[in-house]
Amino acid sequence: MCEIFGSCSKKYCELNDYLKEFYSHSHKHPHGWGLALLEGSEASIEKEPMEAIKSDYLKERLKTPVIGRNALAHIRYATIGNVEYVNCHPYTMKANSGRRWTLVHNGTIFGYKPLDKYVAIQTGDTDSERILLYITEQMNRAEASAKRELNADERFRLMDDIFVSMSKGNKLNILIYDGELMYIHTNYAKSLYFLQTGERVTFSTQPLSEEGWQPVPFTRLLAYKDGEQMFLGTDHGNVYVDTEENLKYLYQIFSNL
Repeated sequence: MCEIFGSCSKKYCELNDYLKEFYSHSHKHPHGWGLALLEGSEASIEKEPMEAIKSDYLKERLKTPVIGRNALAHIRYATIGNVEYVNCHPYTMKANSGRRWTLVHNGTIFGYKPLDKYVAIQTGDTDSERILLYITEQMNRAEASAKRELNADERFRLMDDIFVSMSKGNKLNILIYDGELMYIHTNYAKSLYFLQTGERVTFSTQPLSEEGWQPVPFTRLLAYKDGEQMFLGTDHGNVYVDTEENLKYLYQIFSNL
C-alpha cells in the first residue's frame, strides 16, 4: 500500500526531519513520490514516478529548508494505475468557486458507482484521481444549488456524507486540503497516526519519530484548521478488512502494470 503524510499548522514550520523519515520508507513504495506545499488557493506541487530515495532531485530538495503551514506528501505503491507521472500524488484541482482541493490517498476503491464516469475524463487512471473529481463536482453542484460558496461547516457536512457512503467496502485512508480545512479519514486499522505539538498537527501512515504519536480516530471524518480540530464527522463503522477476494483483485491489476 502507499503511505501518506500531512502537516497543518497555525505558524510556518520546517518539515525536513519528518519528510526525510517519511521518504526513507520508499523502498517499500517505489512507484512515485510527491510533495505539496499549500496556502489558500495556491499549491506548489513536486512529484516524480520513481522511488523517492533514488531521486537526485528530492535529495537536493531536502538539503534546504522545506517550510510551510499546510503540506501533503505521498509515496506510492501502485495498485490501480500505471507507474507514470500523471498517476503520482498529490492530485489538485479547482472548483468553480476558485477553491483549490488537493488530495493524497492510501487505499483502493473496489466498488463505488458514482466514480465510474470519471474513467473517461481523468488525466491518469487511478481511483484516487477519480475521488477528487467526484468531490469537486459535488461541491460545484451544491454551490450552484445554493447560488453561493459553501462555508466551512457546509463543506464539512457534504464531505461527511460523501465519506460515509464511499467508505462502504473500500479502503479510504486519505488527506485532503481545501484551502482552509484539512480533512482526514481512515477506516483501516493501524494505518494512520497523528502527533499534536502545540499549534501544529502532523499525520502519517507510520509514526515518524519517538514522540507521542496516536492513532487517528477510526471510521469518521475529521477536519483541522491551523493545527486545531474543527469538525468531527459521523462514526459510520465501515471498517475495511482485507479479504481474499480483494487481494486477488489487487494482484490481478498489479500483474498488468
